[in-house]
Amino acid sequence: MDAARSSDFRQDFVREPGSLRHNPALVLNADYRPLSYYPLSLWTWQEAVKAAFLDRVTILAEYDEVVRSPTTEIFIPSVVVLKDYVKPQKKVAFTRFNLFLRDEFCCQYCGARGDLTFDHVVPRARGGITSWENVVAACSKCNLRKGSKALHQSGLSLRKPPRQPSSEQLRNMGRKFPPNHLHDSWIDFLYWDAELEE
Repeated sequence: MDAARSSDFRQDFVREPGSLRHNPALVLNADYRPLSYYPLSLWTWQEAVKAAFLDRVTILAEYDEVVRSPTTEIFIPSVVVLKDYVKPQKKVAFTRFNLFLRDEFCCQYCGARGDLTFDHVVPRARGGITSWENVVAACSKCNLRKGSKALHQSGLSLRKPPRQPSSEQLRNMGRKFPPNHLHDSWIDFLYWDAELEE
Protein backbone atom coordinates (compact mmCIF):
# COMPACT_ATOMS: atom_id res chain seq x y z
CA MET A 1 0.00 0.00 0.00
CA ASP A 2 1.50 3.34 -0.95
CA ALA A 3 2.03 6.06 1.65
CA ALA A 4 -0.82 8.24 0.39
CA ARG A 5 -3.38 5.45 0.58
CA SER A 6 -1.97 4.35 3.96
CA SER A 7 -2.53 7.86 5.28
CA ASP A 8 -6.08 7.86 3.87
CA PHE A 9 -6.93 4.64 5.72
CA ARG A 10 -5.53 6.06 8.96
CA GLN A 11 -7.61 9.24 8.69
CA ASP A 12 -10.81 7.93 7.12
CA PHE A 13 -12.12 5.92 10.06
CA VAL A 14 -12.73 9.01 12.17
CA ARG A 15 -16.29 10.03 11.40
CA GLU A 16 -19.08 12.12 12.78
CA PRO A 17 -21.12 9.97 15.19
CA GLY A 18 -24.32 10.57 13.21
CA SER A 19 -22.99 8.72 10.18
CA LEU A 20 -22.13 5.68 12.31
CA ARG A 21 -25.53 5.14 13.91
CA HIS A 22 -26.64 2.39 11.54
CA ASN A 23 -24.56 -0.77 11.07
CA PRO A 24 -21.00 0.58 11.41
CA ALA A 25 -18.14 -1.78 10.61
CA LEU A 26 -15.21 -2.33 12.96
CA VAL A 27 -12.00 -1.84 10.96
CA LEU A 28 -9.03 -4.03 11.84
CA ASN A 29 -5.49 -3.69 10.63
CA ALA A 30 -3.93 -6.65 8.79
CA ASP A 31 -2.69 -7.92 12.19
CA TYR A 32 -6.34 -8.20 13.30
CA ARG A 33 -6.05 -5.37 15.83
CA PRO A 34 -8.23 -2.26 15.58
CA LEU A 35 -6.55 0.68 13.88
CA SER A 36 -7.58 2.69 16.92
CA TYR A 37 -9.31 1.95 20.21
CA TYR A 38 -10.21 5.49 21.16
CA PRO A 39 -11.89 6.60 19.05
CA LEU A 40 -12.71 3.10 17.90
CA SER A 41 -11.83 2.56 14.24
CA LEU A 42 -15.22 2.37 12.54
CA TRP A 43 -16.47 2.88 9.00
CA THR A 44 -20.00 3.48 7.83
CA TRP A 45 -21.59 0.43 6.23
CA GLN A 46 -21.29 2.16 2.84
CA GLU A 47 -17.52 2.57 3.22
CA ALA A 48 -17.14 -1.05 4.34
CA VAL A 49 -19.14 -2.34 1.36
CA LYS A 50 -17.12 -0.16 -1.03
CA ALA A 51 -13.79 -1.36 0.46
CA ALA A 52 -14.93 -4.98 0.14
CA PHE A 53 -16.03 -4.39 -3.47
CA LEU A 54 -12.61 -2.85 -4.23
CA ASP A 55 -10.94 -5.90 -2.60
CA ARG A 56 -9.15 -3.77 0.02
CA VAL A 57 -10.62 -5.67 2.98
CA THR A 58 -11.75 -9.14 3.95
CA ILE A 59 -15.15 -9.38 5.66
CA LEU A 60 -14.90 -11.29 8.95
CA ALA A 61 -18.42 -10.83 10.32
CA GLU A 62 -21.74 -9.53 8.99
CA TYR A 63 -25.00 -8.05 10.17
CA ASP A 64 -28.23 -9.88 9.36
CA GLU A 65 -29.25 -7.03 7.05
CA VAL A 66 -28.66 -7.12 3.31
CA VAL A 67 -28.05 -4.37 0.75
CA ARG A 68 -28.90 -4.91 -2.88
CA SER A 69 -27.97 -3.46 -6.23
CA PRO A 70 -29.52 -4.53 -9.54
CA THR A 71 -26.87 -7.26 -9.87
CA THR A 72 -25.53 -7.94 -6.37
CA GLU A 73 -26.73 -8.79 -2.89
CA ILE A 74 -24.37 -8.47 0.09
CA PHE A 75 -24.77 -8.79 3.83
CA ILE A 76 -23.64 -5.59 5.55
CA PRO A 77 -20.15 -6.13 7.03
CA SER A 78 -19.82 -5.69 10.79
CA VAL A 79 -16.08 -6.50 11.00
CA VAL A 80 -13.53 -6.02 8.21
CA VAL A 81 -9.77 -6.52 8.14
CA LEU A 82 -7.45 -4.55 5.85
CA LYS A 83 -5.53 -6.64 3.34
CA ASP A 84 -2.53 -4.32 3.58
CA TYR A 85 -0.96 -3.50 6.93
CA VAL A 86 -1.12 0.17 7.96
CA LYS A 87 1.92 1.05 10.03
CA PRO A 88 0.79 2.73 13.27
CA GLN A 89 2.12 6.20 13.89
CA LYS A 90 4.99 5.99 16.34
CA LYS A 91 4.93 9.55 17.59
CA VAL A 92 1.93 10.51 19.67
CA ALA A 93 0.58 13.98 18.94
CA PHE A 94 0.58 16.28 21.96
CA THR A 95 -3.12 17.21 21.97
CA ARG A 96 -5.61 17.98 24.71
CA PHE A 97 -7.52 14.79 23.89
CA ASN A 98 -4.41 12.57 24.03
CA LEU A 99 -3.35 14.23 27.27
CA PHE A 100 -6.75 13.50 28.85
CA LEU A 101 -6.60 9.93 27.52
CA ARG A 102 -3.10 9.43 29.01
CA ASP A 103 -4.46 10.69 32.36
CA GLU A 104 -7.57 8.48 32.07
CA PHE A 105 -9.89 11.49 31.98
CA CYS A 106 -9.34 12.29 35.65
CA CYS A 107 -7.66 15.05 37.63
CA GLN A 108 -4.06 14.13 38.38
CA TYR A 109 -4.27 15.86 41.76
CA CYS A 110 -7.55 14.68 43.30
CA GLY A 111 -8.79 11.99 40.90
CA ALA A 112 -12.07 13.76 40.07
CA ARG A 113 -13.65 13.15 36.66
CA GLY A 114 -15.40 15.73 34.53
CA ASP A 115 -14.92 19.50 34.27
CA LEU A 116 -11.30 18.93 33.23
CA THR A 117 -8.78 21.44 32.07
CA PHE A 118 -5.02 21.13 32.06
CA ASP A 119 -2.33 22.41 34.38
CA HIS A 120 1.38 23.13 34.06
CA VAL A 121 3.07 21.32 36.96
CA VAL A 122 5.88 23.87 36.86
CA PRO A 123 3.90 27.04 36.04
CA ARG A 124 4.80 28.91 32.87
CA ALA A 125 5.34 32.00 35.06
CA ARG A 126 8.17 30.03 36.70
CA GLY A 127 9.71 28.84 33.43
CA GLY A 128 7.62 25.70 32.97
CA ILE A 129 7.16 24.52 29.39
CA THR A 130 4.18 23.01 27.62
CA SER A 131 5.24 19.38 27.25
CA TRP A 132 4.10 15.85 28.07
CA GLU A 133 6.34 15.91 31.14
CA ASN A 134 4.97 19.18 32.54
CA VAL A 135 1.24 19.23 31.69
CA VAL A 136 -1.46 17.16 33.39
CA ALA A 137 -5.24 16.92 33.39
CA ALA A 138 -6.70 18.84 36.31
CA CYS A 139 -10.17 19.68 37.54
CA SER A 140 -11.06 23.36 37.76
CA LYS A 141 -10.99 23.30 41.57
CA CYS A 142 -7.43 21.92 41.80
CA ASN A 143 -6.25 24.10 38.93
CA LEU A 144 -7.54 27.19 40.72
CA ARG A 145 -6.05 26.05 44.04
CA LYS A 146 -2.62 25.50 42.50
CA GLY A 147 -2.62 28.66 40.39
CA SER A 148 0.93 29.77 39.61
CA LYS A 149 2.40 28.20 42.76
CA ALA A 150 5.03 25.47 42.70
CA LEU A 151 3.62 22.01 43.41
CA HIS A 152 5.12 21.79 46.94
CA GLN A 153 3.66 25.23 47.81
CA SER A 154 0.14 24.30 46.72
CA GLY A 155 -0.38 21.39 49.10
CA LEU A 156 -1.25 19.19 46.10
CA SER A 157 0.56 16.10 44.92
CA LEU A 158 0.51 14.21 41.63
CA ARG A 159 -1.08 10.79 41.37
CA LYS A 160 1.69 9.75 38.96
CA PRO A 161 4.56 11.57 37.27
CA PRO A 162 3.61 12.88 33.82
CA ARG A 163 5.44 11.17 30.95
CA GLN A 164 5.18 11.08 27.19
CA PRO A 165 3.16 7.97 26.31
CA SER A 166 4.09 5.67 23.46
CA SER A 167 1.44 5.05 20.80
CA GLU A 168 1.07 1.51 22.19
CA GLN A 169 0.45 2.83 25.72
CA LEU A 170 -2.16 5.28 24.44
CA ARG A 171 -3.81 2.55 22.37
CA ASN A 172 -4.00 0.29 25.42
CA MET A 173 -5.40 3.15 27.51
CA GLY A 174 -8.11 3.65 24.90
CA ARG A 175 -9.28 0.08 25.44
CA LYS A 176 -10.43 1.08 28.93
CA PHE A 177 -12.97 3.48 27.43
CA PRO A 178 -15.19 1.49 25.04
CA PRO A 179 -17.79 3.37 23.01
CA ASN A 180 -21.44 3.39 24.05
CA HIS A 181 -22.32 0.82 21.39
CA LEU A 182 -20.41 -2.43 20.92
CA HIS A 183 -21.86 -4.93 18.46
CA ASP A 184 -21.58 -8.55 19.63
CA SER A 185 -19.48 -9.44 16.57
CA TRP A 186 -16.79 -6.91 17.61
CA ILE A 187 -16.05 -8.18 21.11
CA ASP A 188 -13.59 -10.96 20.25
CA PHE A 189 -11.63 -8.64 17.98
CA LEU A 190 -11.44 -5.84 20.55
CA TYR A 191 -10.27 -7.95 23.45
CA TRP A 192 -8.68 -11.08 21.90
CA ASP A 193 -5.27 -10.22 23.34
CA ALA A 194 -6.57 -9.09 26.74
CA GLU A 195 -5.52 -11.05 29.80
CA LEU A 196 -8.05 -13.73 30.73
CA GLU A 197 -9.62 -13.73 34.16
CA GLU A 198 -9.12 -16.84 36.27
